[in-house]
Amino acid sequence: SEKVMSKEKNRELIRTIKFVLFSASAGVIQILSFALLNELMSWPYWPSYLISLSLSVLWNFTLNRRYTFKSAANVPVAMLKIFAFYCVFTPVSTVLGEMVMSRTSWEFAEYVVLACTMMANMVTEFLFCRFVVYRNSMNTNDIAKKQAEGKDNVAK
Repeated sequence: SEKVMSKEKNRELIRTIKFVLFSASAGVIQILSFALLNELMSWPYWPSYLISLSLSVLWNFTLNRRYTFKSAANVPVAMLKIFAFYCVFTPVSTVLGEMVMSRTSWEFAEYVVLACTMMANMVTEFLFCRFVVYRNSMNTNDIAKKQAEGKDNVAK
């Protein structure tokens, strides 16, 4: 009852922390690839953003599916749901980012815009993954099963 609720809150906190840490690693990939395309290749904002976003999404999906949500759900189905999320998020964030960039001349504005979109992405993607993509398949993969077996053995 109260102990079970506390245990579930703890599990959700750990899940959230893992998601934030994996998202931070995806953010490093996104920032580095964006900087490479923007600074070294001198590409415009939007293609640099789209390529760097795609790289980070692949990384983040792979890690969070396996270790954060521990899901054994069908990979193509889960990927299709994430794709649907990005069919909305990407055009909105690209258009808004481009609008801001076309109206500003401050130095490093593209990095401020990128940081804001990355934060919005992290929060909305976590909620989408938690309540849509993995809602019915959390803790179903081999890692979760081994952890559950280990707890059962300890309890005996």
